[in-house]
Amino acid sequence: MLVSLHNVGKRYGAIRALAGITAAMDGHIIGLLGPNGAGKSTLLKCLLGLIRFDGQAEVLGMSAAENSFRIRDRVGYMPETDCYLPGMNAVELCTYAAKLAGLPHREAMQRAHAALYYVGLEDKRYLHVDGYSTGMKQRVKLAQALVHDPDLLFLDEPTNGLDPRGRDEMLDLIAALPERRDCAIILSTHLLPDVERVCDQALILHNGSLRFSGAIAKLRSDGRKTRTFDVAVKQNLAELAASLEAAGCLVTVKSPLSMTVELGDDHSAHLLFARAKQHGAQIRRLEIPRESLEAAFLRVVGGQS
Repeated sequence: MLVSLHNVGKRYGAIRALAGITAAMDGHIIGLLGPNGAGKSTLLKCLLGLIRFDGQAEVLGMSAAENSFRIRDRVGYMPETDCYLPGMNAVELCTYAAKLAGLPHREAMQRAHAALYYVGLEDKRYLHVDGYSTGMKQRVKLAQALVHDPDLLFLDEPTNGLDPRGRDEMLDLIAALPERRDCAIILSTHLLPDVERVCDQALILHNGSLRFSGAIAKLRSDGRKTRTFDVAVKQNLAELAASLEAAGCLVTVKSPLSMTVELGDDHSAHLLFARAKQHGAQIRRLEIPRESLEAAFLRVVGGQS
């Protein structure tokens, strides 16, 4: 298990940042999803042992409250905000990060060059990070998180501020990490398309509370109407649609050869086949519509963003 949470809570004075979260996170790339202010960054800092919290949390089988230094030996952290020292170039920054993780200087330097090559900054590695563009700063943050070869990565809003091309490139890098670097990832973001593109699991927070934890496929299927079907036919759709409506079904025609059918309580999918045969409307496709990730997200947070 990558992360285990039991009644994890955190307050900043009167503000409740996390409200007794209990969940387990496992998988290749897990999306920590929620609107700004949901508690995502606070949860990552709790897991790294950077701030005190109530309850119990384990990362890679170690207590976040008692073994924070051991956890940070095995976890790479890419924070949301910039985290470089003025006047350092990328090699110096990544070497410094590797040495903080306990690597000797020579190995730290080698790892720094390798990490910068992986993120595509090999030709910019001796430039001062101060002068980097937003996209380059995001890449160097990823490189410093990778430099000590962690088992688990915490990436906090890694596509923040990137243009469409830079965002695509960053997501491609992230998607390849589990196989190329043999590490798991917890990706914190408020951007649904990022999670949809690279994640297989999701944990959704809203106002500090847990709203969902599990596979993204399950998130979508939980809101699926199992008595609703997308239907495509070879011909005679109008006749079939009229027949189904007469039988009490709700029909929405989407094209000359496709429609959505919501069956009545007294009917099963058998009705579709029987009426299609009756009207010579050969069924080419019959499937339960898949809920969009946006619709699923709005459903679990109660329609609030």
